[in-house]
Amino acid sequence: MGVPKCEVLQIAIVCAGYNSSRSVVTLFKSLLFYRRNPLHFHMIADAKAQVVLHTLFSSWNVPHVEVSFYLTDNLAADISWVPNKHYSGVFGLMKLTLNKALPSSLKKVIVLDTDITVATDIAELWNLFSKFGPKQYIGLVENQSDWYLGKLWKSHRPWPALGRGYNTGVILIRLDVMRRSNWSQKWKLIAERDLTTLFSTQLADQDIINAVIKQHPEIVYNLPCQWNVQLSDNTRSELCYLEVMDLKAIHWNSPKKLKVKNKHVEFFRNLHLTFLEYDGNLLRRELFGCNNSRYITASNSLSQLSEEDECYEFRRARQTNYRTHLFFLDHEYDPTTDGYDVTLVATLSMDRLQMVEQLLTHWDGPVSLTLYMSDAEAQQFLSYTQSSEIIANRKNVAYHVVYKEGNFYPVNFLRNVGVQHVNTPYVFLTDIDFLPMFGLYVYLRKTLQNLHPDDSKKAWVVPAFETQRYRLSFPRSKAELLNRLDMGELFTFRYHVWTKGHAPTNFAKWRTATTPYKVPWEQDFEPYIVVRKDVPEYDTRFVGFGWNKVSHIMELHVIGFEFIVLPNAFIIHMPHAPSLDIAKFRTSPQYKKMCKNPQEGICG
Repeated sequence: MGVPKCEVLQIAIVCAGYNSSRSVVTLFKSLLFYRRNPLHFHMIADAKAQVVLHTLFSSWNVPHVEVSFYLTDNLAADISWVPNKHYSGVFGLMKLTLNKALPSSLKKVIVLDTDITVATDIAELWNLFSKFGPKQYIGLVENQSDWYLGKLWKSHRPWPALGRGYNTGVILIRLDVMRRSNWSQKWKLIAERDLTTLFSTQLADQDIINAVIKQHPEIVYNLPCQWNVQLSDNTRSELCYLEVMDLKAIHWNSPKKLKVKNKHVEFFRNLHLTFLEYDGNLLRRELFGCNNSRYITASNSLSQLSEEDECYEFRRARQTNYRTHLFFLDHEYDPTTDGYDVTLVATLSMDRLQMVEQLLTHWDGPVSLTLYMSDAEAQQFLSYTQSSEIIANRKNVAYHVVYKEGNFYPVNFLRNVGVQHVNTPYVFLTDIDFLPMFGLYVYLRKTLQNLHPDDSKKAWVVPAFETQRYRLSFPRSKAELLNRLDMGELFTFRYHVWTKGHAPTNFAKWRTATTPYKVPWEQDFEPYIVVRKDVPEYDTRFVGFGWNKVSHIMELHVIGFEFIVLPNAFIIHMPHAPSLDIAKFRTSPQYKKMCKNPQEGICG
């Protein structure tokens, strides 16, 4: 008998850190692609993973998917006493606490490692609960390496196990029976006994669970091996399947992950890459016949828009909740003690990726970059960062990925994402095409420290210049910049196209200024500014090219911000091919009309 159509399948996953939060998305995609039932994910996560995954799921808005979070900090005391040599650290022992971590009302759960890729409907696995005997409460696939046989090398002493032992990458748990069996006391007693001779675990929770099964074999149900085809370094998994069509779940349980050696690895890798690069927006499929009011509410607002409306794409962009993956790469930030730190905030798409390395050589401080990309481009970006020494050596750069949807670049949505997730009191709001002067980060911090701004309603203007040369010997000082300006090698930014945008900066005064000076706001002013991070958000009605920054500066003026130009700071715009959105602005009368009059809300 199959699983009822609208029965909710419960899935628990332990996930910690930014890198695991990224890799687990491939598991989510494979589950969602094949599933025909509502899913409830129970995420045992640390604080980092919780921030990332909560934002991801709330912005993904997949029908018939619920997510609950359980903080690992609350469970660590139960397991931190166990010495563990596995690379996963204390998080590798978390599955031992699921009987306590998960709600007492939950009776059954599938447990999956983050490095699993599913190749069929997970309901088939859920259905195997019906085959458990009365005393069986843990379903596992036999280990597919010789690890627990103790023959891998001469002095190898594995933990006790039944035969080849079991792999814990895929587990079925009957939580109600497990709790009645006094699981917590059982595993702790056995672990304490074996640790007296083995001193530490090598495979984390797997060692302890195998030791418990060795002593209590009646608790285990043997799952078919296709549900956990293990690609570890010493695997014999090809003995499990006659042909690759039999596979149900692939487990990349080698530290080498996709680089592991296996004669069928190309097939496995291609399956994994299919989901890695799959457009996650296509997984917002509704399961007809099962109630899902949350998704219906979200989709109703879009259905009220008319596709005949000439502003349809703009109005749709305004209402789109873009799928967002925060902290796509590992990130660390150590706060300064003086309270005057500044994060550079910018946005980019794939065609500006080459600017990142240059930017990081000019700016030493923290950076928040929001990237607008497809799922496939995000993987290209990941490969690029892994081959870049400059990027790899900088952990104080936060990369947030917003996934493409619709026809416009949602520049103000991207800017808001970047600002919302900074850890410093101040932000420098700039564009990716600008390179800051060398030492600008230190200069801004010192300036803020010396001026002690007591009023949050101050915007410090960094004067903007441009070059039309692709190869520029970057000026090392204000004096050198002024010399280049006089020689015609540099220009004030957009002097020939959009003078009004930066004219209020008063470049003539800046040439001789030695102290900050206040300038009045004028219509169409769009300077690059340093402000407190609690600055009002950008108006997300503006997408693509045109008015997106002007509207923000106008709002700051209306609520009383002062604009103060910094005398010894500058940024230089580097030349590049026109973006798709600026090309639309220049060639499409309709696009211009949509963006031409923001005061009347035409864009909204």
